[in-house]
Amino acid sequence: MNWQADWGLRLRMFVTMFLLFALYIVFAGVITLYVGGGLLLFGLFFGGFSLVQYYFSDTLTLRSMGAKTVSADEYPQLHGSIERLSQQSDLPKPKVAVVDSKVPNAFATGRNQRNAAVCVTTGILNTLEQDELDGVLAHELAHVKNRDMMVMTIASFLSTIAFMMVRWGAFFGGGHGRGRQGGGGGIVVAILVSLVVWIISYLLIRALSRYREYAADRGAAAITGNPSALASALLKISGEMDKVPKDDMREEAEMNAFFIIPIKSGVIGRLFSTHPPTEKRVEQLRSLEREMQAV
Repeated sequence: MNWQADWGLRLRMFVTMFLLFALYIVFAGVITLYVGGGLLLFGLFFGGFSLVQYYFSDTLTLRSMGAKTVSADEYPQLHGSIERLSQQSDLPKPKVAVVDSKVPNAFATGRNQRNAAVCVTTGILNTLEQDELDGVLAHELAHVKNRDMMVMTIASFLSTIAFMMVRWGAFFGGGHGRGRQGGGGGIVVAILVSLVVWIISYLLIRALSRYREYAADRGAAAITGNPSALASALLKISGEMDKVPKDDMREEAEMNAFFIIPIKSGVIGRLFSTHPPTEKRVEQLRSLEREMQAV
């Protein structure tokens, strides 16, 4: 495997986490000032949920998707492919899970390389040829190799906290805020600040997510040595996505950042997509194919 560290991705992950950390320091200060409860209480609440999310991210993600961890006896070919590709990637073999869904898709989750899971749908197993499936699995293993899953997990959790404050703000603080605004005004300020924090987090996550998909595509090409197989898989999956029932996994649109192909959700969903256009990803892969053939 001709693997090269992607310093562009590492820099973007560092900047994203730094900006999110600074953003949430301000967020915590404003919330404790206008809602009450004290910084210690907010820290305990925030820290507790962060630890749960960090240590159980793979279990929570798989459960939210209705995924089932499968054994080698149940899916021998899938396990064999992931084991072989993991060895080629110099990675421990991750847990293997399957979602019973017609939507052809795949994702990886977990906090680190030793606590990762790769999940595929039955739809993708029935749609792709073996070399194409290998390309998709290598793409997910590249996410594990790049360690970008942890950053996306933490970033997504922080964004979720702000979104919860926006959605359930009326229930926080009991209407008895502190500070100069006081009373119900404190709740209004907290909701507005939470909305701003959520929007900024949302944009930061999407900017990082688009780049990490390009990085994972390059990683898959390095692992398999066959960029054209992944390009073929992306085109095939993208074409199949519009043919499945709209209520099949479409409610999981918030998980888009983890999927190999995003679930489309209207004009706004495409505008703020977590993934770059399939055409550009295919163009990059074909360019990598030409470079490999020229060597």
